[in-house]
Amino acid sequence: MAKVKTAYFCQNCGTQYPQWLGQCKNCGEWNTLVEEIVEKTPVKSFTDRSKQHIINIIEVETNEEPRIKTPSEELNRVLGGGIVLGSVTLIGGEPGIGKSTLLLQLALKMKKKILYVSGEESASQIKMRADRLTELQNPHCYLFTETSVEKILHEAKKLKPDFVIIDSIQTLQSQLIESSPGTVSQIRECSNEIIKYAKESNTPVFLVGHITKDGQIAGPKVLEHMVDVVLNFDGDRNHLFRLLRANKNRFGSTSEIGIYEMVSQGLKEIKNPSEILITKKFEELSGNSVAVTLEGNRPMLIEIQALVSTAVYGTPQRSCTGFDSKRLNMLLAVLEKRAGFQLGAKDVFLNITGGIKTDDPALDLAVVASVLSSNEDIAISEHFCFAGEIGLSGEIRPVSQIEQRISEAEKLGYEKIFVSNLNKIPKKKFGITIVEVSKIEDFHEYLF
Repeated sequence: MAKVKTAYFCQNCGTQYPQWLGQCKNCGEWNTLVEEIVEKTPVKSFTDRSKQHIINIIEVETNEEPRIKTPSEELNRVLGGGIVLGSVTLIGGEPGIGKSTLLLQLALKMKKKILYVSGEESASQIKMRADRLTELQNPHCYLFTETSVEKILHEAKKLKPDFVIIDSIQTLQSQLIESSPGTVSQIRECSNEIIKYAKESNTPVFLVGHITKDGQIAGPKVLEHMVDVVLNFDGDRNHLFRLLRANKNRFGSTSEIGIYEMVSQGLKEIKNPSEILITKKFEELSGNSVAVTLEGNRPMLIEIQALVSTAVYGTPQRSCTGFDSKRLNMLLAVLEKRAGFQLGAKDVFLNITGGIKTDDPALDLAVVASVLSSNEDIAISEHFCFAGEIGLSGEIRPVSQIEQRISEAEKLGYEKIFVSNLNKIPKKKFGITIVEVSKIEDFHEYLF
């Protein structure tokens, strides 16, 4: 009888070891090595590699990849214009954030033959959710509740769908490996077989992936390298908004963002997020300002709220929601050093409304405006908005794509926008007053 060959795999990073160790040498995690059975089987190639030869890059003919347009404009934007044939897309996010809802809505609204595979729900449960999401249902949407990757690919080859949705990759298992579903070796083997099927049949595939408590997609990191697109679906459960971002995209930009709102009928697209993220104030309050930010090529106006108060417990607190706390500390240090504001003994709380998280440096000017407004208890006009980065010497630096930011602020009816005097503003007439400032001291004098 042949001896069974085993190896130890790290459940965090997927590194293989011949024997057990307490700590993974690759990622440094403790007690993550699990013994799994390894079976080496001959791999059949789908292509005849004997016809391949070396070719000069100049001689390579390029053809633009055809794309399938989806009913969701937000998803099209994030994917770079639509779904590329033969591509494999991995979408991850917190439990209950709406990954399965997004893909089920896509399957129900597209006029294509779709195979929806679920290893987590029964067909009746999926049907109940489909009835709640929409009345118009795709007659060519087929359900298959199975966890064996060999059976799934066998049925897919018989059905020949236009694209496949698999929910989720952690529930699948291959008969070639005896370990349980969700382990590193199972995820790697199942993903490899699905990717081979997608490339061979030119069928796009969507994979749903679970994430760990750190926010990373569970399983081996090589899974993210193998697929073509990695999408992250996140948002605060206490807010209605869900953000779809591309962490990796072989066919487009990774800087685009899609915004959805969770309603009783499922996920609703937000066409103009600026109008929803800005609070309609009945009276002007101190500590509020509006920043013009940019996500990819999409300008948005978001509201910044700050509260500055005397530190009661001796040690000043610095608390941020949706903004980098280290950058806030840097801006407060610049205000104290360059502009003379004594904020070292005061608590500073900062919040970006709507549950939005962004790292655009153009928010600096609005953050400083909110902090100064709250500190002096003087309200900023609700018709003002800001777009500028602040340097360590107190200078206000230019930001990218200033014309798009100004046009967005003008479209929403703002009267003044504060920008850096170093920005190259196009010479055309805007319906909004552009105030150019160079230093924090000048900015404070003009604003108050």
